[in-house]
Amino acid sequence: MTKTKMAIHSATKFYETRSGSTHALDNVSLDVREGEFLCILGPSGCGKSTLLWSMAGLHALSGGEVKLGSETITQPHPEIAMIFQDANLLPWRNLAKNIALPFELKRKPPDQARIDSLLERVNLKGFENKFPRELSGGMQQRASIVRSLAVDPSVLLMDEPFGALDAFTRDEMNLLIQEIWMETRKTIVFVTHSISEAIFLADRVVVMSARPGRIASIYDIDIPRPRPVDIQTKPDFIARVLEIKGSIDNGRGAAAGLAIT
Repeated sequence: MTKTKMAIHSATKFYETRSGSTHALDNVSLDVREGEFLCILGPSGCGKSTLLWSMAGLHALSGGEVKLGSETITQPHPEIAMIFQDANLLPWRNLAKNIALPFELKRKPPDQARIDSLLERVNLKGFENKFPRELSGGMQQRASIVRSLAVDPSVLLMDEPFGALDAFTRDEMNLLIQEIWMETRKTIVFVTHSISEAIFLADRVVVMSARPGRIASIYDIDIPRPRPVDIQTKPDFIARVLEIKGSIDNGRGAAAGLAIT
């Protein structure tokens, strides 16, 4: 039986705003298995990013808890790294110094051997002295992946990391993160709007309902790996996409904001 890596128990979140209270999450419970690639899918505003940020210890819950093993997560944890839609590279630092930042914050020397290996792996070797403005969007996002993996976390949380990239670069990044996951078997939780992207990457796809976010359904994805990009054009894959979209359209969630491509 696969061990549970992270456990979410009855996660509930209210945001207080000037116009009143916003109910973002409602009683969400979910186990994330050790070494799995889990995708969270849902319409805009359904609370999926709120859930992910809570798992990272960046947002406090109004109720419930998130646990990593036996530890309750209430603040950033050294075993958990997060990648955002924006690469968030500091413009005044070159690539090498951006990657070294987490080590500086922890007051530890950079693991240069691991960094060099990762840079080689994502085809950024030789770009260490380049500044973010000199790198394409895909290169910046690859650098953010290196920065997150350099500290060797056991859990990688990804909040729509490829959403701002063009379609071709997005395909490249999906292949890259699939390969990295197959090599490292890190536990990855990946938030996306795209049904196809979720099915392509995941072991399981969690579909959330419209706000307040609840777990609407969970799908096991048993497609063998490695998965080539063109698998998304195959009848079986398209059938899976339509099944998930159909369940959303039929009332277990809201289809607005969800993308098939």
